[in-house]
Amino acid sequence: MAHYSIAIVGAGPAGYFTAQALQNAQSEDRTFAIDLFERLPTMWGLVRSGVAPDHPKIKTVAKVFEKVAAEPNFRLFGNIEIGKDIDIEDLTSRYDAVVMCTGSAIGRKLGIPGEDLIGSISAAEFVPWYNGHPDYADLEIDLSGDTAVVIGAGNVAMDCARILAINPSELDTTDTAEHALAHLHASNIRKVYIAGRRGVEHAAFTAPELRDLPKLEHTDVHIDSQQVSEAHARAEAAGEIEKHLASNLEAWRLIAEHPKSGHDRSMEFRFLSAPKEIKGDENGKVREVIFGINRVEGSKVVDTGETYSIPCSLVISAIGYQAAPINGVYFHNGIIENENGRVLGTNIYTVGWAKRGPSGVIGTNKSDASDVVDLILEDLKEPKETMDISMLIPSGHQIIDQAAWAKINNAEIAAGEPLGKPRIKEASWPKLLSLGLN
Repeated sequence: MAHYSIAIVGAGPAGYFTAQALQNAQSEDRTFAIDLFERLPTMWGLVRSGVAPDHPKIKTVAKVFEKVAAEPNFRLFGNIEIGKDIDIEDLTSRYDAVVMCTGSAIGRKLGIPGEDLIGSISAAEFVPWYNGHPDYADLEIDLSGDTAVVIGAGNVAMDCARILAINPSELDTTDTAEHALAHLHASNIRKVYIAGRRGVEHAAFTAPELRDLPKLEHTDVHIDSQQVSEAHARAEAAGEIEKHLASNLEAWRLIAEHPKSGHDRSMEFRFLSAPKEIKGDENGKVREVIFGINRVEGSKVVDTGETYSIPCSLVISAIGYQAAPINGVYFHNGIIENENGRVLGTNIYTVGWAKRGPSGVIGTNKSDASDVVDLILEDLKEPKETMDISMLIPSGHQIIDQAAWAKINNAEIAAGEPLGKPRIKEASWPKLLSLGLN
């Protein structure tokens, strides 16, 4: 019987699905001891700090993660940052394999003048702010103006726009962070634009997200019906329309045709709009966004040379993510340098966004983890001598193990119950650590 030790870095979907795949790969000939390391005192990654609070069904995958964590071969080391509290070399020398599941937490830049003005932020800041991530609880977001612009054409952009555009009362029974909910209730934002550089047919929104938009009770959703029909014509001219695109185009048609109720809150989609510059006022605050008008020629999107502007006080860019650097790990183009999940020449592997970039849905990480675990199984040799990693953790440093995380989790759920919420998230590092002690 071969007994292997595996370290997983990152307690998000990629990390837990990797642990699950390893548990499923155990046999009469091999077993795995799995240690999961997480920088934060809270677990579940984007399921906690990325999924929109008004989409609670998606968060039920956390039940799978808790089942994985309940297995006797699993240990949790939360509040431990690899590359700081423990060196990556300490893991690679002690474990038979190290799997980096650290995700992508830094928003990609627009690369245009003015994007560093006050009031211009990234979805990589805004999303964790309203989701109670302890690193972003003190972020200052100015919601005093009446118009916001979200740049991007994927579900993250959609989430940002929807959170700004809906009546905050619709979030009162969700796990939206308390500090964010208070700001949203006081918000003056009433008009939200979502701008995409390419055509309607190129948007990366998913059909379920689009079909939910006409159901918003207090918000009118607008899209130019001509842009929808032109996109449909272009898609037809390119050949048989793929099923996913056909579903999206039908959803766009329904949005365009849905009766408007004259609400003071609205979302408006602007396609073929490329951000050129963000202009500010005399105080260095966002005043307007200048867009170039594009058109589709064949398979290309080209600049017409014409422009228009949208006056606004808040700009959120949602054009993708890249991985944050980790000491001792090599990155290229925003992801860990790897070949199908292997970091060549090492016993390091990678799964999820850190491996492939910000693509797919939460479930994509399950198949990704399974594929990489197959590679690990191919590469495993004689097990290393067992060494307790706890010896390397600085003296006095608080570890959030599974029992401590259960205390935090249960305390949040208990706090939310009398208010009809799934939980009230604690967003303070010291208070989270304190809850883990009680």
